[in-house]
Amino acid sequence: MRPPLLPRLLVPRLPFFYGWIVLACICLAGFARQGPAVATLSVFVVPMTDAFGWSRTEMAGAVSLGGVLAAFVSPMIGPVLDRRGARLILCLAVLSTGLATMALSLVQSLLAFYLLFVFARMVWAGPFDLGLYGALNNWFVARRARATSIATLAQMSGLVALPIIAQLAMQDGGWRHGWVAIGTTALAVGFLPVWLFLVRRPEDVGLVPDRMAAAGAAPAAIEPRYSRAAAMRTQAFWLLSLYTVLVFPVQAGVSLHQAPHLIERGLSPIAAATVISFFSAMSAVASFGIGFLPRRWPLRFVMSFAAVLLGTGTVGLIGVHAAETAYLFAGLFGLGIGGVMTLLPMAWADYFGRESYGAIRGVALSLQVLAQAAGPIASGMLRDTSGTYTGSLVLFGSLAALAAVIALLARHPRPIAA
Repeated sequence: MRPPLLPRLLVPRLPFFYGWIVLACICLAGFARQGPAVATLSVFVVPMTDAFGWSRTEMAGAVSLGGVLAAFVSPMIGPVLDRRGARLILCLAVLSTGLATMALSLVQSLLAFYLLFVFARMVWAGPFDLGLYGALNNWFVARRARATSIATLAQMSGLVALPIIAQLAMQDGGWRHGWVAIGTTALAVGFLPVWLFLVRRPEDVGLVPDRMAAAGAAPAAIEPRYSRAAAMRTQAFWLLSLYTVLVFPVQAGVSLHQAPHLIERGLSPIAAATVISFFSAMSAVASFGIGFLPRRWPLRFVMSFAAVLLGTGTVGLIGVHAAETAYLFAGLFGLGIGGVMTLLPMAWADYFGRESYGAIRGVALSLQVLAQAAGPIASGMLRDTSGTYTGSLVLFGSLAALAAVIALLARHPRPIAA
């Protein structure tokens, strides 16, 4: 598959590595991705349930069903990503997200909400994740930590901005205006840069990962080369998968219900929205900071610490009564989320290489999105039966604590030839 025309014209004339342009495209697409994120949906939970009389469990079910569908499509998308690259996948993902979230402004029934949000959530959980990190890991090896931290920072920036954009639009015209603002922002930010400038691999334009170099030069870092079958025979694959299954119900379950929980604890809707943006900002801080950690530090230690922060913030939210304590524990939760979201894509690529990243990550992503699907529905059901979110927060804190232990066991596998 030939690269787009603009990169083929630009690369010979650029005084810097073209991978940084690719990274900028990934950042913009990652910002646009956050339209159907649970933190964004969180600010719509109260106004939409008030308007239609839906339960919290019914709304959470759309998040969960979208994750279930993503679990089915991700293993099929992964090999396509390895063969053809991320450009078409990400273009379709941005376009689908923008149109689906704008269409949510027109819903009149729970069925219509499910059809649109489940589709958008499926795109968020599967194609976006594979496309963003597949493109990044093709272009960066030795500088993977720095590039991943920047890309995740851009996604966290979307989580900071989009809930506030939605809340401001809702103040002027209700929740329907909020969805229009989300969809318009996603399309305006994410589509054209990816379509015009994204290239599958540096080798396609005569470069190698991380740097400007003549065609045929070796990468600056030695990469492991695992096929999907070989990766699944390692202990590391299943320990990383178990860590994923433990942390992502916490991420999705707490994020979706955070605003309703804070409102029930006495905060105003706009204060709750700013707390959500603050936890997203702390996620961005963690994501960016990870890029400056020494690469000699084992990722499993940092992943364990991220799970500890995640659990501490989750349990701390139980007793929130004021904005100050909400910011404190939401901030700790955000630091943990930023760590998890940045470290896991790095771990999969560092442990198993970029050659079959899409196929390997596609299998693991199925487990991830199923875990994300379980979190919101569990939290919604526990709240609907007990009247509070205390039970779900205790459950999620326990899962995070177990994940901290599992991370310590996930040692780097011995490199083998695919």
